[in-house]
Amino acid sequence: MSHPLHQFVYCPKCGAKTFVERNEKAKQCTTCGFVYYFNPSSAVACFIRNATGEMLLVRRAKDPAKGTLDLPGGFVDMYESAEEAVHREVKEETGLDITKCRYLFSIPNLYMYSGFEVHTVDMFFECHVENFNNVHAEDDAAEIVIMKKEELNADDFGLMSIKKAIGVYQKSNS
Repeated sequence: MSHPLHQFVYCPKCGAKTFVERNEKAKQCTTCGFVYYFNPSSAVACFIRNATGEMLLVRRAKDPAKGTLDLPGGFVDMYESAEEAVHREVKEETGLDITKCRYLFSIPNLYMYSGFEVHTVDMFFECHVENFNNVHAEDDAAEIVIMKKEELNADDFGLMSIKKAIGVYQKSNS
């Protein structure tokens, strides 16, 4: 496996092409001495249930995994908590205002963005709304899909961490 910063050749501080591996998670500039430690980005994904127990999913509008099922979610913005990201991402992708939200678990992931491997820690939440009456696909969601929890099939989802999360969620809520 290549170093997580293998695509970074130039020092982000001084611009010299002397940015070399220091260890498995850092690179150092041999010109100015700057050390960059590579840490994962934070992301959230939401299992959204209504009062009758149905699940709300989205179909991905963009790559990676365009056209596959997904859980509403996305990257946590700067100066934003994971819980704030959950509310924002769900609103952006579905138009829903969630009422209850609880953290479940996390899974490390590699997310391909424009040919670049983004290491993430995907945090999974369970969210509740009364109903899905005013839901609509927006932003990164091409379509809204409603189904029962028992109908979830990990193979219908395109992202590896989501596939794993479906299995964990089904086992923990059976």
